Amino acid sequence: MDVKAPATIPYFLQEQIRELIVDGTIRPGQPLREQELEQRFGTSRSPIREALRLLEVSGLVTHVQRKGFRVTLYTETQIRHLYLLRAELEAYSLRQAAGAEDLSPLVAELRRHHGAIAEAQAGGQVRACIAAACEFYLAAARSTGNTPLAGMLSKLYEQVEPLRYLLARREMASSAIASCTRAIIDAMAGRDVERMTGLARGYLADVLSPVIEAYREVARA
Repeated sequence: MDVKAPATIPYFLQEQIRELIVDGTIRPGQPLREQELEQRFGTSRSPIREALRLLEVSGLVTHVQRKGFRVTLYTETQIRHLYLLRAELEAYSLRQAAGAEDLSPLVAELRRHHGAIAEAQAGGQVRACIAAACEFYLAAARSTGNTPLAGMLSKLYEQVEPLRYLLARREMASSAIASCTRAIIDAMAGRDVERMTGLARGYLADVLSPVIEAYREVARA
């Protein structure tokens, strides 16, 4: 069902279009025609254009001169770069967080997010699982007081969400995310920094090829 929104809410439109990109309704590389979006959301061109510019800032949308906006189409190299950067930011967040004098508040919070991950995975709730996994690592980043780090990680998560959704939708039941976060919590409680960072990097190294394969299939469709 098409969503009707007031013409004065570009942020609402941004979120609605983002959902269509993340769940694959609008595929990688597909043009985002303003006239079609106007009809879908029952609004005028100005807020649609502003919403698309906001999505461009997040990296989900690309503007091509004289051709307009389209969903960002990543190359395999770009996906590798995004996931390598994600691995390093997550590992760095864990390493810095482990230096706190009292780790009990963070460990308790990580356990809550791990519980949400496990519950969402068991219920096949793709978006809830992804959101809880994001919060797991963001909790570590925020605990350090390093606002730029948390901001960079949050923005990166927004950019790679369509990639994560593709993989989770295809391999949700067999995902190792819950076992990985549980092991990271145990390592955090024991201040085993090398094990923590190795687990974070290792998980992303394992999922990188399946992510690329899933994305390639959708981009070809």
